Amino acid sequence: MKRLQEIVTQIENGETDIDSLAARLKEARQLVDFCREKLTKVETEVKTLLEAPKP
Repeated sequence: MKRLQEIVTQIENGETDIDSLAARLKEARQLVDFCREKLTKVETEVKTLLEAPKP
């Protein structure tokens, strides 16, 4: 998350030149995808635990 925020800040502040913008956007997209996958996995695990029969 920290790296993603750094990328967003750099883009918003104009600290990224046009040549590296595509690379930054690609990296940001990969980070978003990674986070989304992790959240989905955790959500599934939590649902499984909550639906499990209680002893």
